[in-house]
Amino acid sequence: MQDQVRQQIFSLIDPDYQKFSAKLNPTASNILGVRLPHLRKLAKQIAKDDWRRYLATAKDDYFEEVMLQGLVIGSIKADIEEILSEAAKFIPKINNWSVCDSFCSSLKVTNKYKERVWEFIQPYIASDQEYDLRFAVVMMLNYYLDREYIDQVLSILDRIKHEAYYVKMAIAWAISMCFIKFPDQTIVFLKDNTLDDFTYHKALQKITESHRVDQETKMQIRQMRRK
Repeated sequence: MQDQVRQQIFSLIDPDYQKFSAKLNPTASNILGVRLPHLRKLAKQIAKDDWRRYLATAKDDYFEEVMLQGLVIGSIKADIEEILSEAAKFIPKINNWSVCDSFCSSLKVTNKYKERVWEFIQPYIASDQEYDLRFAVVMMLNYYLDREYIDQVLSILDRIKHEAYYVKMAIAWAISMCFIKFPDQTIVFLKDNTLDDFTYHKALQKITESHRVDQETKMQIRQMRRK
């Protein structure tokens, strides 16, 4: 099955896209150049087939092979505990923002089992590994920016302390999304937090770059820059 899957991946290579993707993912290696929609389609096909055998023997030689595994896990129909078991085995393979974020966005089963998945991501919030943390943050911004979780999310974002660029950027992105959905709570948070200057200012920048924030509010946010 693995050889067949690899052949399918190789048949979808776009050399021009390979150059673009490599620039976009500087920490990723062995990028072949297959567009994400093609991988999503292939993942759905595998998810309807013998996906357990596929995941048990999947190869990690290429960026797209790892990406595909994450997308398959997000596509399978199974008990939530089995899905989370596969997710736990996959997360240590994540070594770039693209695989991380695509994997998180594919885990739409979270919407059905929010409390259980919230419990699942807690150890990753406490991790000292860059992509464990980014996984947890991106999961929160994708699925937990609602009235029930917003206060906990903001508290966790303030609590995470890590020097890795892709952790800080994920936190800034998450805060900007918090602001768009819950401006009142987030403005209070922005006025009283323990974020490092880089993350804090990136969060402000992302808010001011959003088309969903009015000009008057953007002016207010710009004035909140630390001296």
